[in-house]
Amino acid sequence: MSYESRNRSGPVAGAGVGRHLLIVDDDDRIRELLKEYLAREGYRTTGAAHAAAARRLMELIEFDLVILDVMMPGETGLELTSWVRSKAQLSKTPVLLLTARGEASDRIDGLSRGADDYMSKPFDPKELALRIEAILRRTGGKPLTPREIRMGSVTFDMERLELSKDGVPLRLTEAEAQL
Repeated sequence: MSYESRNRSGPVAGAGVGRHLLIVDDDDRIRELLKEYLAREGYRTTGAAHAAAARRLMELIEFDLVILDVMMPGETGLELTSWVRSKAQLSKTPVLLLTARGEASDRIDGLSRGADDYMSKPFDPKELALRIEAILRRTGGKPLTPREIRMGSVTFDMERLELSKDGVPLRLTEAEAQL
C-alpha cells in the first residue's frame, strides 16, 4: 500500500457507518495503516497481531467482517478461517484474506476453507474498501444471531420475542420484548 494510494481516495459512498472490522496481521505497520485507512472510510476498526488475540476478541465482540493475513507465525489465517467457520456463533461472519501469497492454489485453499474473498499484497486500499463494501452488502454485514439467548434458568427466544424461566413463559410488554 503506497502513500499515494492511501491519500488519493475519498470515502466509499455508503461504506462504513458503524460497521466494525477486525484486522488481523502480524505486521504492525500494515495493520495500523489498514486501521487508519478504513477508519477514514467510516468503519470502526480493531486490530490483532496474531490468531490467538483474534480468537479472544471474536469471543467477546461481534464483528461485521474479519480481514486476515494468511502468513502469520503460529496459527495461520487459513487455520483461523477454518476455526471461524466451525463456530456456530461466528460461522456467518465474513472473512477476507489479505496476503502476499497470490498463486491460484493459495486462493483456492483460502476460499475452500470458507473465506468470502482473497486479495494479494501489494493491494490498492480503495479496491480493498470496495471489496469490503461488496461483501457487507451481500451478507448484510451481521453474523446470524442465535435463536435463543440463555442466562441461567432464563431463556429469550429471539424469533418469537418470548421470555421464559425454567420453561414457564413470562409475560412481556411489546416494548420490553423489543428491547
